[in-house]
Amino acid sequence: MNRATKRYIPRLAVACMAIVMLLGMMAVAYAADIGGIQRTIQIWFQGEQTDAVLEIQDGEYTLGYQDADGNAQKIHGGGIAIGPNGQERSLTEEEILEELNMPEVVYEDDGSVWVYYQSQKIDISDKFDENGVCYVLLKDVNGDRYMTIKYDNGYATSSYKYPNPDTFN
Repeated sequence: MNRATKRYIPRLAVACMAIVMLLGMMAVAYAADIGGIQRTIQIWFQGEQTDAVLEIQDGEYTLGYQDADGNAQKIHGGGIAIGPNGQERSLTEEEILEELNMPEVVYEDDGSVWVYYQSQKIDISDKFDENGVCYVLLKDVNGDRYMTIKYDNGYATSSYKYPNPDTFN
């Protein structure tokens, strides 16, 4: 005769297994995005390529890096995108990286104005016209980038033509 044997698992063992599974699921959920995305990237700052730690959570980011003097720096940013139906959503990681890779216009204390884009450093101090507008062509491996800058009043870029200064700021 075959007799079926019954296995008895103590309640304490079941409780311990449940706790282990719960902790494992919490770790997976944290890594999936509840704790945000953090990774090391290379980014251009004022014409120099730099290692930085990018942390993204809920469409906002913190970028930590060391400046040329070795001092720790942090940049915070983020934003929203508005969909075709008017609903707001947090920026994606790709959109944040695109924002971080935009050209930068810097107004120095000595009165000079510089454009930094990837490895390019361009002094545009004497390039502004009588209306305070400057046009700069930036070279990129993915194609040229056209930039229109209003002195102390913003800038816009395009991949196919110089943006009209009346259409921004």
